[in-house]
Amino acid sequence: MQISERLRSIKPSLTLSVNSRALELKAQGINVTSLAVGEPDFPTPKHICDAAKVAIDANFCRYTAVPGIPELRKAAGDYFGRTYGVAVPPESIIIGAGGKHCLYNFIQATINPGDEVLIPAPYWLSYPDMVELAGGVPVSVYAGADLGFKVTTAMLEAKTTDKTRLLILNSPSNPSGAVYTEAEFASIMRWALDRGLFVLSDEIYDQLVFAPARMSSAIPWFQKYPEQVAVLNGTSKSYAMTGWRIGYLAASAQLVKAMSALQGHSTSSICSISQKAALAALEGPTDYLATMREAFCRRRDMAMEIIGGWGKAICPTPDGAFYLFVDVHQYYNDSVSNSTELCTRLLDKAHVAVVPGAAFGDDNCIRFSYAVADDVLADALARVGAVLAELG
Repeated sequence: MQISERLRSIKPSLTLSVNSRALELKAQGINVTSLAVGEPDFPTPKHICDAAKVAIDANFCRYTAVPGIPELRKAAGDYFGRTYGVAVPPESIIIGAGGKHCLYNFIQATINPGDEVLIPAPYWLSYPDMVELAGGVPVSVYAGADLGFKVTTAMLEAKTTDKTRLLILNSPSNPSGAVYTEAEFASIMRWALDRGLFVLSDEIYDQLVFAPARMSSAIPWFQKYPEQVAVLNGTSKSYAMTGWRIGYLAASAQLVKAMSALQGHSTSSICSISQKAALAALEGPTDYLATMREAFCRRRDMAMEIIGGWGKAICPTPDGAFYLFVDVHQYYNDSVSNSTELCTRLLDKAHVAVVPGAAFGDDNCIRFSYAVADDVLADALARVGAVLAELG
């Protein structure tokens, strides 16, 4: 059997060995606590589920327009207007089967073979592979814990060449939870636009920012530079709708048409019922968001206090999302020399599943999700701390 060359370039997930070991332990009857899942532990709000039930009862079960039903495209554009003061017209919105789908199609539509893409690291693990699948070259721009996991324009400039075409920004960040300040964000945007680069701003966690930090969106920049800026968002994180698979992208009408053509030959239209649910999410009440933010902020603070007692761990306080990206390289030794080996040790000894930082471009770190109940989080982190103490 022939496997295409482009798929041969895709690296196996660094989390596979850890996940496999977790399944082995569970099969042995061992209770494994997962701090690896990147999704809210809150249920999808009732009014969203009710809208889906109404759609089913109304037999809204046929194909829809490829870029999304008109009312959802309008609602997504209105969301930007309501949240950031810049409404986006429906023709500049495309709906995808999750934010990942939108991002994949965007990269396929904008990157040619040999084009270089700047990706601040630590990064969401799928960015580099998506670029490679388009024939592009991912260029990592690393900022460690000492910099709060945030890059500067000087760092980006140092990695820019005449082949650089795109910069991917992600704030709040997965895996670090880092949030760029308004000044930092504006500086990077001005630099990229002056350089003639395209900027994709991944804002999937935009509603999960903790005061006093504030969200800086690229939507105002999109309004001024529609040919150089695109903004990714979706319902998965802020609306606890991970399994519904609805994302949306704001881009120029021309680019949306190109992405729609690609989408028409792959997934075609997006799930009709999920689109109606997403419409209810974007147009309905959002009071539950405050409850989510309060819970995540409380868990973050509790976790930071526990991690602060570990001694050798370094963890900048995240201002958004629901992750802790902890620098643990001072615990490495002859028996545990990298993040994957440490995650395996934590599974075997602490029975806690976390994600190796190597998957995100930083082998010094491991990623915890605190989207679990407070008592579960506290217990798991205590067990992790005990294993780290054994390593010295």
